Amino acid sequence: MAVDNVDNFYKTVYILKNGDEIMLIDKRVFIAEFIRRPNRFKAYVNFKGEELMVHVPNTGRCREILIPGSTVLLREELNPSRKTLYDLIAGYKESKIINIDSQIPNKVVNEGLNNKKIQDLVKYNIIQREKTFGTSRFDFKLSNDMGEEYYLEVKGVTFEVDGNTMFPDAPTERGRKHLLELIEAKKMGFGAGVLFLIQMSNINNFSPYDEMDKAFGEALRLAYKNGVDIFAYECEVGENFITLGKPVKVVL
Repeated sequence: MAVDNVDNFYKTVYILKNGDEIMLIDKRVFIAEFIRRPNRFKAYVNFKGEELMVHVPNTGRCREILIPGSTVLLREELNPSRKTLYDLIAGYKESKIINIDSQIPNKVVNEGLNNKKIQDLVKYNIIQREKTFGTSRFDFKLSNDMGEEYYLEVKGVTFEVDGNTMFPDAPTERGRKHLLELIEAKKMGFGAGVLFLIQMSNINNFSPYDEMDKAFGEALRLAYKNGVDIFAYECEVGENFITLGKPVKVVL
């Protein structure tokens, strides 16, 4: 499904929780038990005593989350053209909820930009999504009335060990290419950054997952050396909401 349709999943209505605005999921959410995942897009769960096939909106491995017997969250999708009635959008890792919906990071960051939650980017008041630079399409192009422009790429993070998070959890040549294009944007005088959105809370730090994709880690460090901003933010996540949380320390 195209990124432009992600707004259909979430209400533009907010509630207050600890002074923050919370984005509510605009569809019914149910609890189920994970059984197995035969391929990237399909999984089987035990839902109300019945084995049910569901869609997984994440091409990453998520092996430490989708464990047989673990508790997962399903979002109801009332679309008659779909083969499955539910999307598997999150899983419990002990008491921690980890959102794995790959379409949510851009939505959360968009709300964060509009609500001036990302301190380093508050000077940009014009927010455009899905804009091309070179041969890459970046998630955001930011600008302001002074003519300053900034390209921002967003990466969703779901891999966590003892409060430490890493990206990617599967090799990503596309991700490396994005970083190299951000370097070119920076060299041409534009602002450039990558924001790693950690789709869970209570995180200590973020690092590139070198053991999974050494080339991505090297590209990320090269981008940092060339002036590309590296941001990491955690999320506050509940069974029916998600919102941008606090910044997280980046360890390169």
